[in-house]
Amino acid sequence: MELIQLLTQNLGVQESQAMGGAGLIFQLAKEKLGEDTFSTVAQYVPGIGDMLQEAPQAGGMLGALGGLASAMGGEAAGIGNLVSLAGGFSQLGLDGGMVGQFVPIILSYLQNQGGDEVTSLLENILS
Repeated sequence: MELIQLLTQNLGVQESQAMGGAGLIFQLAKEKLGEDTFSTVAQYVPGIGDMLQEAPQAGGMLGALGGLASAMGGEAAGIGNLVSLAGGFSQLGLDGGMVGQFVPIILSYLQNQGGDEVTSLLENILS
């Protein structure tokens, strides 16, 4: 899987961490976009099902903080979405700040695979 190779090479993370981290980001996208719109993104990401399965179940206090920030709307919603991922990243043994390093690599990958339309779907959630 090309995306997982990009993450492991650029960020120095293990394959399982790359799978789980990408899975968390795509899981968030699936929740926010809905099944139909998410399938548009998913068609450009080989192995996305495996990534989703590797994502730890996020929740707890960081999830609640993310929900609170999302409820505020606007730019806080994007930040809230990323904050909610930090708990899952820590379960993978990654610093919560790594979320911000995964996102540009995933967006760049999507840009190369699916172009502006697909990339903008994810950008709206993550920025």
